[in-house]
Amino acid sequence: MRSCSLNSLQVLNQKIVACRRCPRLVEYRAEVGRVKRRAYRDCEYWARPVPGFGDPHARLLIIGLAPGAHGANRTGRMFTGDSSGDFLYRALFEAGFASQPTSVSREDGLALRDAYISAAVRCAPPENKPAPEEIRNCRPYLERELELLEDLRAIVALGRLAFDAYLAILRSQAKIHSRSGFVFAHGAEHRTGPAQPLLISSYHPSQQNTFTGKLTPAMLRSVFRRARRQVETPLQRA
Repeated sequence: MRSCSLNSLQVLNQKIVACRRCPRLVEYRAEVGRVKRRAYRDCEYWARPVPGFGDPHARLLIIGLAPGAHGANRTGRMFTGDSSGDFLYRALFEAGFASQPTSVSREDGLALRDAYISAAVRCAPPENKPAPEEIRNCRPYLERELELLEDLRAIVALGRLAFDAYLAILRSQAKIHSRSGFVFAHGAEHRTGPAQPLLISSYHPSQQNTFTGKLTPAMLRSVFRRARRQVETPLQRA
C-alpha cells in the first residue's frame, strides 16, 4: 500500500505538471518565464504548474496559495527561491519538519520529514490573485493528495484562500455541514470531525505579512510546534 501511494503521488504530479486547464494562468506563467526578472535573467524558468513536494508518509500537510511568479514558478518546487520560502522553511526546520532551513532550488538537497507541501492553485497567478474558476479547476489535485496522504494528523493552511479551499473540499464531501462555523485567524485550531486531521490556520508568509510584522518568525514557529505536537498524538477516532 505504501509503495502504491508513492507511485500514485508520482503519477498525480505528472498530471499536475502537464495541466493546461486555465488559459489565463498558462499564458501568464509562460510570459513570466520569458520576460524574467533582472536578478534571474540567466535562469531557466520552470514556467509550468508546480507539483506537491515532501514526504509521502507525511502526518502534516501544508497548503499554500499558489506558486510565486519568480519563486516556485522559476524553480519548480513549492516555496522555493523567494522570501516566502525562506521564512517558511526556517520555521519547518526549527520544528523538525525540514532537513535544512533554506530552499533555493530543486537540487539543493532539501528533504521534508513527516510533512508535505501543496497549494490551492498550482500555477502562478497575476498579482497572486487566482480567479474563483481557477481555484475550482485546481481543486481535484488537492482532493487527490488528501486521499493519497493516508497518515495525516494535521493540516496547516497558509492564508485565507488556502483555508477556504480546504474547507470547500470538506463541504463538497459532506465531511462538514457548513463552512460558516470555521473562522480564519492566525494560530486558530479547527476540529472538522473525529476522523479528520486538525486544521490550523496561519497567516501566509508573504512579504506583505512578514515585512510589516503581521507575521513574525516566532508566530510561525508557534504554529509548527503545535503541528508537531498534534502529529505526535495518534488521531482519535469515534
